[in-house]
Amino acid sequence: MATTSPILTAAPAMPSTTTGRTRRFWRTGAIAGVAASAANMAVVLAARAADVEVSVDHERIPVVGFAQLTLVGAVLGVLLASVIAKRARRPRHLFVTVTAVLTALSIVPDVLVDTDTSSKLVLAATHLLAAVIIVPALAARVPE
Repeated sequence: MATTSPILTAAPAMPSTTTGRTRRFWRTGAIAGVAASAANMAVVLAARAADVEVSVDHERIPVVGFAQLTLVGAVLGVLLASVIAKRARRPRHLFVTVTAVLTALSIVPDVLVDTDTSSKLVLAATHLLAAVIIVPALAARVPE
């Protein structure tokens, strides 16, 4: 008669806190990314309604391009939050600091690009708007 040792009994598979946290980052990032994309498209459409071309090198940027690049930013934010949450001593503080610096750096090309001032302002505003929506949403999921 064979008996099963309690040591060898398999426990039900439970997601680790890291796996659960990563899933929450992706869910939060997706929701915030879609919200930020919609907000950025609305800003660009409003700017165009006010006769701001929103162009670079005299080429009009497609509205959907703003949504796509905003989603890329959300994905990068999720990846950054995941890595920092696993490795940093003060993860939330580091995440907010790094994303603030990266947001500021993301505006540099907007200032340097060959376009009119109003387009530069709209381009910079879309970066700031995306950060204002995505960063706090993800930061709330990053441990203290």
